[in-house]
Amino acid sequence: MKKSLIKLFLGATILGLALSCNDPNALRQSTYEGYAQGTSFKLSYLHHGEDLPHIQQQLKELFRDMDKSLSTYLESSLISKLNRGDTIMPDEIFGAVHQKSVEVWQNSQGFFDPTVGKLVRFWGFGPDARRSVDTNQVDSILQFVGLDKLPPFSNYWYLPAGVELDYNAIAQGYTVDLICEMLESQGIKNYVVEVGGEMRCLGNNLKGKPWVIGVDKPVEEIDQQDRFQFLLGLDSLALATSGNYRKFWVDTISGMRYAHTINTQSGYPAKNRLLSASVLAPTCMEADAYATAFMSMGLNRSLKFLAETDLDLEVSLIYTEEGKEDWQVYQSEGFKALILN
Repeated sequence: MKKSLIKLFLGATILGLALSCNDPNALRQSTYEGYAQGTSFKLSYLHHGEDLPHIQQQLKELFRDMDKSLSTYLESSLISKLNRGDTIMPDEIFGAVHQKSVEVWQNSQGFFDPTVGKLVRFWGFGPDARRSVDTNQVDSILQFVGLDKLPPFSNYWYLPAGVELDYNAIAQGYTVDLICEMLESQGIKNYVVEVGGEMRCLGNNLKGKPWVIGVDKPVEEIDQQDRFQFLLGLDSLALATSGNYRKFWVDTISGMRYAHTINTQSGYPAKNRLLSASVLAPTCMEADAYATAFMSMGLNRSLKFLAETDLDLEVSLIYTEEGKEDWQVYQSEGFKALILN
């Protein structure tokens, strides 16, 4: 999965927590963090009185259910069975992610497409990663790419021979959304949830201000003293960032560097002027999917898409420009409005 490009920026709220703990009736902040889905997660939320009961068990079960449905690294998962040629009974998680995938696939004209599973494995980004490739095989694999090749979604579902699914470009965002739903179902109205760099916020921090989120600069090595491209103040929004500058591998024979986002049209890893795409959306599942779609589209197609769409998205694109040493930035007006000075 992706990409730890976004980090929680919680220093001020942690200080607020320390000051409030002496008053049993004060608003408190609880934070939980750990490791799941091959990455780290962290959530912080505000509450009065006692902490939420059984939250650690609820998180464990939620991550387990996601893996049982959509993990390509778990041989017994529904998606692994499907990719091996079995007929499955999709669960609610599988159905929700597939439905949103079809929607984004249609809106993006196929630049977001979970049928890239075989290409993901071929280029060395799946569970059986490799470090050299025969590019003559790409065209033969492309014939199995395209959501239009799938049968209608049903209670007993199968894939045509040769097609493989990979929902990793959207599933992590959905994990965030499910954690948020869990918190809201228990009356939590102020939280920030992050899984592997994808996140969603609601309400305010302990200082009564929107949660402050830092988005990393698009560089391979992080400078802890100067890491953030910008800071955002977020409430009632999800944020996902996709980039091709950290997750890649180098072919030991040819020396070529291959980035993890696959261009669904060419069958090759995306190679364009975009360094990163950050997307704000109502849900993290949408933000996650469209951030990947933009990286596959490249700069010009992304700008055209944004000019023509009426989707509820705000976007920041960081890209290179010929003849200029520094990277350039495009930001929608709504995105700019949330940047903290």
